[in-house]
Amino acid sequence: MKELWTTMASLMGVLAFSQTLLHTVVPPELRFAFLKLFQRLFNCFSSYCYYEITEIDGVNTNELYNAVQLYLSSSASSSTTGTTSSSNRLSLTRGLNSSAITFGLANNDRLSDVFNGVSVVWEHNVTPRQSQTFSWRPLPEEKRGFTLRINKRDQPGILEEYLEFIANKAMEIRRKNQDRLLYTNSRGGSLDSRGHPWESVPFKHPSTFDTLAMDPIKKREIMCDLRDFADGQAFYKRTGRAWKRGYLLYGPPGTGKSSMIAAMANFLGYDIYDLELTEVNTNSELRKLLMKTSSKSIIVIEDIDCSINLTNRKKSNGTGARNDSVSDTRSGSPGIPIPGDPDNNNGGNNSITLSGLLNFTDGLWSCCGSERIFVFTTNHIDKLDPALLRSGRMDMHIHMSYCSFPSLKVLLKTYLGCEPGDISPDVSSDLAAVIDEAEMTPADISEVLIKNRRDNDKALRELLEVLRKKKMVNRRLRRRRLVAEVEDEAEEKRALDSPKEGGGGAANGGGDDVEVNYKKSEEEDNGID
Repeated sequence: MKELWTTMASLMGVLAFSQTLLHTVVPPELRFAFLKLFQRLFNCFSSYCYYEITEIDGVNTNELYNAVQLYLSSSASSSTTGTTSSSNRLSLTRGLNSSAITFGLANNDRLSDVFNGVSVVWEHNVTPRQSQTFSWRPLPEEKRGFTLRINKRDQPGILEEYLEFIANKAMEIRRKNQDRLLYTNSRGGSLDSRGHPWESVPFKHPSTFDTLAMDPIKKREIMCDLRDFADGQAFYKRTGRAWKRGYLLYGPPGTGKSSMIAAMANFLGYDIYDLELTEVNTNSELRKLLMKTSSKSIIVIEDIDCSINLTNRKKSNGTGARNDSVSDTRSGSPGIPIPGDPDNNNGGNNSITLSGLLNFTDGLWSCCGSERIFVFTTNHIDKLDPALLRSGRMDMHIHMSYCSFPSLKVLLKTYLGCEPGDISPDVSSDLAAVIDEAEMTPADISEVLIKNRRDNDKALRELLEVLRKKKMVNRRLRRRRLVAEVEDEAEEKRALDSPKEGGGGAANGGGDDVEVNYKKSEEEDNGID
């Protein structure tokens, strides 16, 4: 045994001396050429091709590396994909803004995969990085990469198709694991730490089309339109149209416009960009915000009739330069300067024009991304300029109306768990008789149901009572408006007939008759149960 160790020590000494002599006598260039020749000889006799995918490509992150990492993570965590690893060691990670735990390959481990009947092998290589002398961007301490091994006879047929499959699969996994984000533009166009003009928080709104208080027929129509848009890449490319779509949600406050936007985002799995126009100073800044939005997103401008002035030019009095300008009308906030305004001391370059907003939704700059949805909301559609409402900008107009009987059944099921058969026919018919004339929003009805959600019978009784009272109030308001209109007409008639003798008395008599009829009708309403 002693002789064996002595022999091994002598051999190691000879090897060390030979290595030192080799490094001293043979120059580095010759050694490198010899190694390169050896690799070529090895590749000629080898039946495999090897491809290196590094984490860092120069100074930029290699997106293909991230895609391979996500794909292999899903393969390693699934027992039904047909993949097998050479060991039982897997790394567990949980990404930012993600609610799912993902699996990954451990350092210097291997994983085999099968694609279209062809077996390939992936190896995760992690080595220490040499010390950096100077770099514009700090690099990780470890050098990471994947090595793909494919048989030479299979390489021409599957390589490009396999890598494209990995990229698409990784995008699907990323969209599934990552929570939706809600973005808002930074105040005054300032940038965050990463140089982005958008700030984001996780989007956790639970609204869905199942809980949305709307006519089921209209909901199905909207869902079909959204699904056709999401699956319409080939259609939009064939027809030469930008892959985008616009929706205008209009109606009284409390009818569920914001809930509709959340339901659309949850249905499609899109992020939401909530654009605050009062924080945007110029058209150029508006375009830059659009360029920094991602695909598969919904760009929202809520209450556009309140945040900025988009007066209908057909109803304006022809103020020239003011027609195409957009100024802030929200009380308590500084106005956006209007070009040509004598009170504007900041010049004509610090304003958003109507033309800029139109180009934002339907101009050349709106095509800088794909699969985007624009959603505008307003309480008064008649105040918006027709150029903003035409097809191509706002393709689908959705009227968010007061609560109807089909919408009421959705609310009763959501808040009380009441199916149509759980409500007595008498109560159901009474609700159907008063719901339309009551003109109550889903938000108001929801509040009544929330307060009494522990007692369904009490909730239905109180809801029916509230609807009846609201119906009577609406009747009185309508009659008062009718009386006011008749009195205005009578006043105009008296003004026209005033030169004529006795004309005013006849007009006054007509107004008294209307008032008497109104009081009589009001007394009849007070007797209604």
